[in-house]
Order: sequence, then C-alpha cells, then structure tokens
Amino acid sequence: MKIYKNFLSKEDFKKIKSIIMGDYMPWFYNDNVLRSNKESFQFTYTFIADGEQTCHQDMIDLLEPILVRLKYKKLNRIKANLISRDSKITEHGLHTDQEEGTTGIFYMNDCNGYTKFEDGSIVSSESNKYVEFDSKLKHTGSSCTDEKRRVVINFNYE
Repeated sequence: MKIYKNFLSKEDFKKIKSIIMGDYMPWFYNDNVLRSNKESFQFTYTFIADGEQTCHQDMIDLLEPILVRLKYKKLNRIKANLISRDSKITEHGLHTDQEEGTTGIFYMNDCNGYTKFEDGSIVSSESNKYVEFDSKLKHTGSSCTDEKRRVVINFNYE
C-alpha cells in the first residue's frame, strides 16, 4: 500500500474539489453501498464503468491531474462516492473492487470517516490524499459523524 498526502498541487485540487463538492455535481442515489449491505445507501457519480466512459468528456478532463500521476494500462472504473453524515461511524463491509490490478482512493474532504483494511489498518479521510493498493486487498469505507458528507473518488485499473 502506498499513501500520498498532498497528491495534487493546491490549484489542481481546488479545481477538482470545486466541481465534485459543488452544488451542481450530479450525484445519483444508490439504494445500498454494497450489494451485500442492504442497510446503507450512498450517492455516486460514475466516470468509467467496465472500461467504458459513462460521462461527458469534461468530467474525465477534470480528473486529468490525477490520471497523469497513475501508472495504468487500462482504466476499468472510476466512481465518486458520497456518504452522508451518520449519528455513528458505520462501516459498510469488507470487499474488493476488482479481481486483479490496482485500486486507488482519492479523498476529497477531511472528516472522521476512513478506509479500513482486512488486517485492521486504517487510512483516515484527509483531503487531497491518495492511497493505492493491490485490488485483492479487502477494504471497507465508513460514514462520518463530524461533517455533512464523506466524499472519495475510487479508481480501478490494470
């Protein structure tokens, strides 16, 4: 696992954050965070699914400062997740995003939510942090209690 704090320049991060965290971001309601967890919900925005672009090119271009830093042959999925504040921290279930390759998580805001791995290690949610790891590692995200929302962008690539 590799963790990069201040992954982007302040200017690049500010530009991405102004859209992703802005009032006009087109979030879509999902009835659950994981198919196996029917007790939770989230809002998502999918940039790429199954290797195919699913959004306007402007949204892909927005992520260019991140994409140029990643070493990938193929982008399988890029998806932003928004979990709303909860009265207690709730983990959503250990899972893998893909069978092989690399998973990356880009954190959009500071909050007391986190990403937890099967071995118990925790990566805190800090804005402009990027963590990448082998996609075979089971992990789970959580809600937060100290901010209105926890927002991350997930990258799955080979």
